Amino acid sequence: MPLHQGSHGRPAPSEEHRRLALNPFFGEADPTAPMVAAPPTHVLPDGPLPPSTAYRLVHDELMLDGNSRLNLATFVTTWMEPQAGVLMAECRDKNMIDKDEYPRTAELERRCVAMLADLWNAPDPATTVGCSTTGSSEACMLAGMALKRRWAARNADRYPATARPNLVMGVNVQVCWDKFCTFWEVEPRLVPMEGERFHLDPRAAAELCDENTIGVIGILGSTFDGSYEPIAELCAALDDLQERTGLDIPVHVDGASGAMVAPFLDPDVVWDFRLPRVSSINTSGHKYGLVYPGVGWALWRSPAELPEELVFRVNYLGGDMPTFALNFSRPGAQVVAQYYTFLRLGREGYRAVQQTSRDIARRLAGAFEALEDFRLLTRGDELPVFAVTTAPEVTSYDVFDVSRRLRERGWLVPAYTFPANRQDLSVLRVVCRNGFSSDLAELLLDDLRRLLPELRSQAHPLHRDRGVQTAFHH
Repeated sequence: MPLHQGSHGRPAPSEEHRRLALNPFFGEADPTAPMVAAPPTHVLPDGPLPPSTAYRLVHDELMLDGNSRLNLATFVTTWMEPQAGVLMAECRDKNMIDKDEYPRTAELERRCVAMLADLWNAPDPATTVGCSTTGSSEACMLAGMALKRRWAARNADRYPATARPNLVMGVNVQVCWDKFCTFWEVEPRLVPMEGERFHLDPRAAAELCDENTIGVIGILGSTFDGSYEPIAELCAALDDLQERTGLDIPVHVDGASGAMVAPFLDPDVVWDFRLPRVSSINTSGHKYGLVYPGVGWALWRSPAELPEELVFRVNYLGGDMPTFALNFSRPGAQVVAQYYTFLRLGREGYRAVQQTSRDIARRLAGAFEALEDFRLLTRGDELPVFAVTTAPEVTSYDVFDVSRRLRERGWLVPAYTFPANRQDLSVLRVVCRNGFSSDLAELLLDDLRRLLPELRSQAHPLHRDRGVQTAFHH
C-alpha cells in the first residue's frame, strides 16, 4: 500500500458536490460572491482563495484528527505554556543551520548541550560534544554513524572487504534502530524477550558481541512497557567480555524518554557518563524534555568518541561551531523552546513535573489492576508509562477490543503484540505526560468502567486480521 494516497480511487467530485462542500458563510463579504464551489483537493486550484477561507477549509478538515491531549499512545509533548508558544512563533522563520545569521539561536543550542552534559554527568561538560536534531530518531542515526566510523577506523585492514559490522540491541528497540541498520548496512543482532523479561539481558547481549560489533544499544525507557534497561549491568558484562577476550565494545544509551526522567526522579540509578563505557547518549527534547515536536539531542562523552571527519564546522562570532546532522534546514523554534523550558523549570521544576506524571501513572495502573480484568506488566514506576494485559480468566474480549471501544470515547490507547519471543502477549500501553492530569485519568477510568459490562457480555473477542495488530513504534 502506498504511504500517501490521493483520492483513494473515488471519482472526481461533481460541481454540485463541490458547491455544497463550501459553507456560504466562508465568503469574505457576500456569501454568494467569492466562490460558487469548493476548490479541488488533489490538484492545485486555478486561482487563489482569501486567507480566511483557506484557513477555515483546512481547520474544518483537521477537526477529524484525534485530540492530542487524549492520545495516550504518544510520548510526544502535547502541551506547553503560552509563553513558549509565543517564543516559538517568533523563531519559526529562523533556519537552525544558519548559525552565522542567527548566532544567538546557535548560542542557545550550545548552552542546551552544556546543560545536558552536566545533567548526564559528563567527565568534563566543557569538552562534551553534542548537537540538536529533529528528534531521537535522527540522534540515534548520528550516534550509530559515529560508532560505525570508529569501528571502521579500528578495522581498516578488514573493512569493507571482509568484515561486516553488527550492532547488538534488545528486540524492544525503537524502529529507528532498524532503519539505521538498513540504511547504513549494519547487521542487527537482537536479544529476544524471555518470560517476564521484556528488554535486553546484559549477559545475552555480551554473548552476541564479536570483533565486528560496533557497539551495544541500551534503552533507558523501553517504549513497549516503560521499563529501564540495566545499563550499569550491561557495561559490567562488557567489561567482563573485554577482560576475557580483549574486545572493547562501546555503549550508546538511547534515552529518548528516560534521559529526561531518571536524572530527576532516579538520581541513584547509574546509567549515564558516570559509566566509562557509555560513549554517547541521545534524548528527545519533544518527549519528557517537555517541548513540542520536533527536537532531539545527541551527546558524546568527549571529542574522541565523535570522528572528526563526520563534523562540519561553521565560524560564528569569531569562534568555531561544529555541526553534525542528517537534516539541513529546520526551524530554530524548538531549540529556543528547549532553552526556555530549561530556564523556566530548572532541576526542581523538572523533578516536580516528572514526579507528577509518575504519580498519575502509578495511581492509574493501580486502578486498572483493581478492576480485576487486567494484569499489570509494569506499574509506571520508571517511565511514567505502564503496560497491561487482560487477566487469564478474561475470555470474552481482548486488549484490541478495549482499545477500539475507548477510541469511540476519544481516547487513543494503543494495543499491540510483543515481539519474539513473546508474540503470544498482547497489551495496552498508557503513556502519562505533562498535561495528562489526575482529572483526565479519572475520566478515562469512568469511560473504561462504562465499557466493561458490554465487553464482558461478548461471546468472544472480535476477530480481526492479526497482521494489523502491530506494535506502536513511538
